[in-house]
Amino acid sequence: MSLTVYCEWLGPGAGLGMLGGGGFPERVELEPLPQWQPVGENLTLRCQVEGGAPRTNLSVLLLQGEKLLSRQPAEGTPVAEVTDTVLARRGDHGTNFSCRTELDLRTQGLGLFQNSSAPRQLRTFVLPKVRPHLVTPGIMEVGTQRSVTCSLDGLFPASEAQVHLALEDQRLKPTIKYSKDSLSATALVEVAPRDEGVQQLTCAVTLGNQSQRTRESVTIYSFPAPNLTLSESEVPEGTVVSVECKAHAGAVVTLSGDPAESPFPRAQIMLNATAEYNGRDFVCSAALEVAGHVLHKNKTQKLFVLYGPRLDKENCPGNWTLEEYTLQTLRCQALGNPIPKLDCLRKGDGALLPIGELRPVTRDISGTYVCQATSRRGVATREVVVNVIYQQSNLVTIIAVAALILGIAATVGTVAYLYNRQRKIRKYRLQKAQEAAAMKLNTPP
Repeated sequence: MSLTVYCEWLGPGAGLGMLGGGGFPERVELEPLPQWQPVGENLTLRCQVEGGAPRTNLSVLLLQGEKLLSRQPAEGTPVAEVTDTVLARRGDHGTNFSCRTELDLRTQGLGLFQNSSAPRQLRTFVLPKVRPHLVTPGIMEVGTQRSVTCSLDGLFPASEAQVHLALEDQRLKPTIKYSKDSLSATALVEVAPRDEGVQQLTCAVTLGNQSQRTRESVTIYSFPAPNLTLSESEVPEGTVVSVECKAHAGAVVTLSGDPAESPFPRAQIMLNATAEYNGRDFVCSAALEVAGHVLHKNKTQKLFVLYGPRLDKENCPGNWTLEEYTLQTLRCQALGNPIPKLDCLRKGDGALLPIGELRPVTRDISGTYVCQATSRRGVATREVVVNVIYQQSNLVTIIAVAALILGIAATVGTVAYLYNRQRKIRKYRLQKAQEAAAMKLNTPP
């Protein structure tokens, strides 16, 4: 004898229906949450429950994580909707919300049956009602780079904020640093000739579904250095030289050496090149006013005058008196451009005078020298006499003074000797006279 068993799945709750109880909800869904929820504003949670019976035994729970927010009966057909309102807080950021149904058939001996929706994650944020702080250079020169900084405090979560920095339609690439509740974005701005004029620099900070922005004006200008030209930069002495200075459009110049010193776009002077102008720097200074700022740029040119050679008494004295064995630097300088070659040779033997050397002076450098300065511009000569005071001269003086002192001392000694001798003779004679007088008094008549 054989037995055949048939099994058939009748769907969720079918067993409950066969027992006269009811069925599970067909759909339990928590409506999507806002992508971002501002902190401090109310959030409405909505849960929809479709099906489920008997409704008198069906409850809907709204949960934050496992924390119960509200429990409500499932009312309405065919879809029951329950709502609850919560105040969004910082601490709610990243938490999950869900709804759960509970079908309680324990009175019918079937137990408590639960069904939950998929969880929804909440993201809360704080964007302060103030504009970002934008630090800009104010003015920028064409062809330069400058940094700009945009910052904002009081953000939450700061790391989720986005920064948009742009100069007109030129988007910048900022480097953003985040801290606990703030951010700071720094970017380089490079301006080209096409950007010349007043441009708007914009910084926008976006967090959640809100944005705060600020704008600052940047004046972009072109200011090349002035053009300074000399008719010739190296000229022989006595040549007339023209010095001209020109500025970029909108700027004014002043030229050193110009007695007028009037602020015009162009300045020029004419000069007779003398030795005093050799190595002289001429400075052309340009000034330009940009957005209330006065800017300056300079250009310098040096003039070289060919002259000489020269030997004058200020730079090469004609008579030197030196003390023997003292340290001396012998100074004789020839002037001229190009710098002359200088030699000082003693008359008679052609000995070379050690010009410019620090050395003890000896008597063998005494004499008359002829100093000759030579360059491709000519020759100049000057006679120099060197006298050396010998140490021996001082010794003779000392000996003479010592001899004089000794002579005086000998004379004084002789006088003292004669005086003492006469005093002793007088004393002796007085003593003899006293003795003779005493003898006469003691002799009987």
